[in-house]
Amino acid sequence: MKIKSVRARIHEWKGKTVPPQGNFCSNAMDMIFDNKTNPHAAGTDTMNTFRFHCWTVVEVETDDGIVGLGNVALAPRIAKAIIDEYLTPLILGQDPWDYEYLNQRMYRATQAWGRKGVGMAAISAIDIAIWDILGKSVNKPVFKLLGGRTKEKIPCYYSKLYHTDLKEMQAEAQKFKYQGFKAFKMRFGYGPAHGQRGVVENLKSVEAVREVIGYDNDLMLECYMGWNVEYAKRILPKLEKYQPRWLEEPVIADDIDGYAELNQLTSIPISGGEHEFSLYGFKQLLDRKAVSVVQYDTNRVGGITMAHKINALCEAYSVPVIPHAGQMHNYHLTMSSLNCPISEYFPIFDVEIGNELFYYIFDGDPAAENGFLQLDDNKPGLGLTLKTEYLEHFTIAE
Repeated sequence: MKIKSVRARIHEWKGKTVPPQGNFCSNAMDMIFDNKTNPHAAGTDTMNTFRFHCWTVVEVETDDGIVGLGNVALAPRIAKAIIDEYLTPLILGQDPWDYEYLNQRMYRATQAWGRKGVGMAAISAIDIAIWDILGKSVNKPVFKLLGGRTKEKIPCYYSKLYHTDLKEMQAEAQKFKYQGFKAFKMRFGYGPAHGQRGVVENLKSVEAVREVIGYDNDLMLECYMGWNVEYAKRILPKLEKYQPRWLEEPVIADDIDGYAELNQLTSIPISGGEHEFSLYGFKQLLDRKAVSVVQYDTNRVGGITMAHKINALCEAYSVPVIPHAGQMHNYHLTMSSLNCPISEYFPIFDVEIGNELFYYIFDGDPAAENGFLQLDDNKPGLGLTLKTEYLEHFTIAE
């Protein structure tokens, strides 16, 4: 079995979108002032640069007709160019079972300009597609190739709860509590630029959600890199009484010293890694005791080959791994690792931020039932197919 072709296509969403409410999630752009003379200024929607309304879908085909699927949500047009020009020539004619060799070949060949960011996302898409091929070639789900079932089913947490009107947040939390979820993640709407008023509003939102879900359910708090160390040190002591399971990405991803300081400062576990891209980067985070929970995304860290290594690395440091965003490539790693206790989960919603597009492009992701996910022992590969239902809402470019 040899790799015969690689096809990367841009899927740009042209269908209905729901504009997020202002301050729906703090983020790294919040501390940049709104330059009114700039026609591209963010205004109240500082997160407009973090939209994912366009994805790259990768299909890797073998000479015996097996097609593996992968995907890129980060800078998809750039990722497609990297795949077409740089990565495809490295894997054509190769045996997909030599996945470690192929992953290292792509990683090392792009060292001069890759290593982090979109270069790794492009590698990830191909690697994920290769693992899909491997599973299909032996008629086994990917998690069976990674070590098999380590849990009867995967507990998952409801992860939308963007910051909106507090009554709306409470109603949303209540709705999914009724559906059996026992863990919830909410977003902060305010950061340093909003001063003490923002601190008060953030605390009000946490209190409002706790009021609904109680203290016998888990609550996770998301900053999405929107704070700095000084602001976090002001607010963390005030958050401790709400007993969060973790505080996610309080500062920008490169501020490892900031993560380490905050993780030693508070009883609240600090989590991160969604915007880390390499095995070596995670070792740095672990050596510095910068995070108490690791949250890589398989389609950013070099794919399943590298994510499997990161799981083992984190297990040796007794740091749990809870991959970012859910989605099938992450579920297989969660099912096969004892060190992955729970999964992030987004139900299908109207397209808002863009993560939702995964469910408009692919069929096969499991729906949560009573707060749990199940993977099928009899579905080979990732268990995904390309969805045709919404094709008319996409512009697809070769």
